[in-house]
Amino acid sequence: MIPYRDENETQRTPVVTFGIIGLCVLAWFMVQGAGSEEALATSICNLGFIPAELFDTQPIGAGFRMSEEAACLVDGDPAWLTVFTSMFLHGSWMHIIGNMWFMWVFGNNIEDSMTRARFVVFYLVCGVAAALAQGYADTASIIPMVGASGAISGVMGGYLVLYPRVRVWTLVPLGPIFTNIALPAWVMLIYWSVIQIFGGLQDSLAGGEGGGVAFWAHIGGFVAGVVLIKVFARPDAVAEHRSHHWEPRRQGWHR
Repeated sequence: MIPYRDENETQRTPVVTFGIIGLCVLAWFMVQGAGSEEALATSICNLGFIPAELFDTQPIGAGFRMSEEAACLVDGDPAWLTVFTSMFLHGSWMHIIGNMWFMWVFGNNIEDSMTRARFVVFYLVCGVAAALAQGYADTASIIPMVGASGAISGVMGGYLVLYPRVRVWTLVPLGPIFTNIALPAWVMLIYWSVIQIFGGLQDSLAGGEGGGVAFWAHIGGFVAGVVLIKVFARPDAVAEHRSHHWEPRRQGWHR
């Protein structure tokens, strides 16, 4: 399911959401060369999060080859900063487009539920939780992790808590065609989280060779968002949302 809009009306311009999207796009073009092979590999090796570096579980010189021109080597340097830099990097055009799409659909309402400064902290904390969850799943991994999806998963977890019954329009593939369906947010988000859990379990059973998706980062960020959203959100800001919910009545589901 691909969400493309919701019924949650924002009360303020989502400045931070725009800013995060802008930083990711800027990094994609200026740091990662819009996906050019050498720039992409170099940025991922130097600025991506490598669990073995953070947890010091591999000898210096252990490496993972990104391309013919670049290999990611464990160099013994402090790696904590890559927990943050990795949140603004991506691995492909589809990766960044997908992440920024989800950020726009769900991020503006979560930003609206708190002060902008709180949203920055909330986003970064969820991103850190995501990186650590992926790292602890395999502390010896030398495969670099990049992407905003862990932090965005935290945003989605917060959305599930604050706005579970808001309608979200999604595109659903039915064979070769897509149809659009309006679902309460809890259905879409729980469906998404179950996929991540099964993906993470499958990845663990495969010894971390499950196809390059950081499922545990998604799970860690999502759980962090669920747990922390009530700490960061302001009840008065949440109440200001003039959202439409599905409510059960005798005639069926109504707005």
